[in-house]
Amino acid sequence: MNPAAENADPPVFIAVGAGESSRRIAVRARPGRPPGLFWLGGFNSDMKGTKALALDAWAAERGRACVRFDYSGHGESGGRFVDGTISRWLEESVAVFRQFCRGPQVVIGSSMGGWMALLLARELLKEPAEATLAGLVLIAPAPDFTEELMWKGFAPAVRTEIEANGVWMRPSEYGDPYPITRALIEDGRNHLLLGGAIKVGCPVRILQGAQDRDVPWQHAFALTHRLPAEDVVLTMIQDGDHRLSRPQDITRMLAAVGEMG
Repeated sequence: MNPAAENADPPVFIAVGAGESSRRIAVRARPGRPPGLFWLGGFNSDMKGTKALALDAWAAERGRACVRFDYSGHGESGGRFVDGTISRWLEESVAVFRQFCRGPQVVIGSSMGGWMALLLARELLKEPAEATLAGLVLIAPAPDFTEELMWKGFAPAVRTEIEANGVWMRPSEYGDPYPITRALIEDGRNHLLLGGAIKVGCPVRILQGAQDRDVPWQHAFALTHRLPAEDVVLTMIQDGDHRLSRPQDITRMLAAVGEMG
């Protein structure tokens, strides 16, 4: 999809949260036949990324429903990134899913979106929605990343800064430094999944780059061992990085989505 076409398709906005916690969430919902596609983006990314647009274009070509949105503090949504926590972003994910999705859905989660997809599946098992899960496609999934891939790997000086000041500006090879807050780290501990079995109630496909420096391939292996044994497939891409946005990576993602129906 070209930028002009994307700009001609403005999002709709919904309010999530109450009172001072209310935030304005931008959603793009393409109507179409099931199974629908539900995109969950990564930490500090948005719904106009390469993979999200490729997924939407694939859905449009096939007449499939597709829902994308931006977490608060991301992209076109309201709120500040620095206020974000896993709880807030999960609340938004569940709200958008319940409001915009009907019938079977393939949920595609990238990086942090993989964690969100697993948490969404758990929420739906506790309280079903009008939409059901036909499958999960997880791209470089990062469950528990606030603890396992951030906090445990931070130098003592960084931990001290987060504990003392409540925030640390983390350098990024993708752009400007971004804040890692004490609230993000502490809240993440309420949503850890890798300590036990993870029930999702649907098939799972995982795509993981062996050259991923943000989410090591060992993390994907640990996740796979926590998922049910039946109908879970991990694909290791030997020369793949974290983004997995090259044409051949997009092709693999869309093939995995197509496999779900």
